[in-house]
Amino acid sequence: MHDFVPKKIFFTKGVGTHKDELHSFERALRDAGIEKCNLVQVSSILPPGCKVVPKSQGLKSLVPGAITYCVMSRCCSNEPKRLLAASVGCAIPADKTSYGYISEHHAFGMTEKQTGDHAEDLAAAMLASTLGIDFNVDESWDEKKEIFKISGKIVRTLNVTQSKICSDSNFTTVVAAAVFIF
Repeated sequence: MHDFVPKKIFFTKGVGTHKDELHSFERALRDAGIEKCNLVQVSSILPPGCKVVPKSQGLKSLVPGAITYCVMSRCCSNEPKRLLAASVGCAIPADKTSYGYISEHHAFGMTEKQTGDHAEDLAAAMLASTLGIDFNVDESWDEKKEIFKISGKIVRTLNVTQSKICSDSNFTTVVAAAVFIF
């Protein structure tokens, strides 16, 4: 039963463009290095003790055709000059026996930094609420980080974000993903 709990996770992102929406998505997955897997999107829990590994190490663990679980954010448009962004945020608790949170956020018109910060905020807010930390989502990111440092309950937060401005009437797709390894 516990063999089905991921032991490792890596983060990746990509962008793809094509006249067909589906093909632009496949190109974004290819850019992210995960196109060869049968991706199954799951919700937002980072398992206790799940180790974050570099993308290069994670990609080596993938097997073509394998069912591969991930938390994914995706955004697509064919509107010229439209700003797209997709992000996955993660909040990792200091207590390795506790679970963390992964969030996904996609947006039109938000910069890569704004989208990444928001995804990170979402993950941190979900983790804070389960840890009993008083957390005001309307405060600035720096204030929230200070609360986490004082509490000692969150070891780190991170995000991976991809943005792109659509250059013509072709479809552009951006993806960001947290990919689990068993």
